[in-house]
Amino acid sequence: MSDNAVPIRVAIVDDQELIRTGVKMIIDSQDDMHVAVEAADGQQALEKLRATRVDVVVMDVRMPRMDGVTATAHLQALPTPPKVLVLTTFDIDKNALAALKAGASGFLLKESRGEDIVEAIRHVHSGDAVIAPSTTKRLLDRLVAADAESTRRDDVLAALTERETDVFRAIATGQSNQEIAGALFLSETTVKTHVRSILRKLDLRDRVQIVITAYESGLMREA
Repeated sequence: MSDNAVPIRVAIVDDQELIRTGVKMIIDSQDDMHVAVEAADGQQALEKLRATRVDVVVMDVRMPRMDGVTATAHLQALPTPPKVLVLTTFDIDKNALAALKAGASGFLLKESRGEDIVEAIRHVHSGDAVIAPSTTKRLLDRLVAADAESTRRDDVLAALTERETDVFRAIATGQSNQEIAGALFLSETTVKTHVRSILRKLDLRDRVQIVITAYESGLMREA
């Protein structure tokens, strides 16, 4: 990190003190981030985060008083909501999907390596989504089927151009902008332009919501 760079301010929300301590040690060992807030449940997190601004919240899903899904939804109402990275014990977890729908930018397993956690924080802070492609497909194939009518396929197709639909599908498979550019013979700048257009046309927040919408609309079952 350069001398002028501002460290990423992180909050850790988990009811297990051992988990909080371990994640804090990992984060505080990095030059470009530090832990500014710790909380033992969602309610305590909201109280602290209303008074202290952070960039990224590392959020447990299952906690007493207020769970991570509810806390994530409440955080989105803040004037400048932080990014949320959910930690979960199970990669196929209804709560993880609910957290993504509530506004989380991604999730990791609690058993993830320390280097994966700090990289995920960096990615989420920069605006990227953090979900492994293999996990994305298994999670959404299992859990989104029941919500398939919530977003009509024709509405999505009508809103997007043919090329935007190609990019939309590629994002839903977990491909990066660089990978999409290579597969579709486009420049990365052009891909980024398409991504911004997709988000605007479909009124979506980020790439995670693109993934969810792609599966809910049924488009990925056709792919």
